[in-house]
Amino acid sequence: MSPSHVRRAGLVAAAAALTAPLLSAPAFAATAITVAADGSGNYTTIQAAVAAATTGTVITVKPGIYQGQVQIPASKSGITIQGSTGTSGDIVITGNKPQSTAGTAGSATVYNLAANTTIKGLTMQNTYGEGSQALALYAAGDRQTYRNVQMKGYQDTFLSWGGTGSSQIRQYVYKSYIEGAVDFIYGNGAVVIDSTTIKSLDRGSSNNGYITAAATHSSNPYGILITRSTLQGPSAAQTVALGRCWHAGGAADAIGQVLVRESILGGHIRQAGAWQDMSGFSWKTCRFTEYANTGAGASTGTGDRPQMSASTAANYTAQKYLAGSDGWNPVQ
Repeated sequence: MSPSHVRRAGLVAAAAALTAPLLSAPAFAATAITVAADGSGNYTTIQAAVAAATTGTVITVKPGIYQGQVQIPASKSGITIQGSTGTSGDIVITGNKPQSTAGTAGSATVYNLAANTTIKGLTMQNTYGEGSQALALYAAGDRQTYRNVQMKGYQDTFLSWGGTGSSQIRQYVYKSYIEGAVDFIYGNGAVVIDSTTIKSLDRGSSNNGYITAAATHSSNPYGILITRSTLQGPSAAQTVALGRCWHAGGAADAIGQVLVRESILGGHIRQAGAWQDMSGFSWKTCRFTEYANTGAGASTGTGDRPQMSASTAANYTAQKYLAGSDGWNPVQ
């Protein structure tokens, strides 16, 4: 595994990746586009459909395996990409690029910079495996919704990143599946993961990794919320941490915030050491808490499993995390 304190050096410049032109595609003015690898739709690639889309376009993708990165630039606000069957495993967008050679943005199988986008009913995966950061999804736009999706990777599967500073983007993930081993839900966005299965892969070690790595700016009260979800193994008992404190680029104002609430925690979750230090920064410098969890991995009262009070938890709901200044509420 690459050293944690240098592994994401490419984040600040990541948005520059979209200066390259998208794949060319013929004009398609309608608000509905069908993608089918077998040629039975309007386009054979998702990228070509994105290039043709305008605000409000719904791109429906037929079953198949779609290779290579899909980039959704900021200019494509308000589009929907959906699988045609409602079964997320039928439509797979897959890549195999590591950050070590492609950069953070270049490694992402789906790189979404567009606001007000919805992606549902499909799988996004990066099959690179151990040895480098390798993203399935890089979410870099505000008010993004992901429903009934699978995100599969190993290290750094799902990144929410709005750039340096206090500006914050928001994403809502609902009834989905996320898997990985190392820091696989991370970033500085306001992210709600709701009614989702979160699977920690087994590294065959006494340290089977970390679920979150939040870099929430100190001025933002909300970072990552995991709610009404199920955290599962198959890692050995008490070998997986809920997260660690990521001071991105060594930034002292990256005071990560994570709340795990009303979720079922498997026995793979650590009792002692559920929250971990990172790159010389103590987890106690960040804002890590739990509330009303159940299951074999729920806290038994160890001092490093801070519990939020019911009165405080009333202000840490999914709606509060996502409301921002415009009252956005996609919560189901």
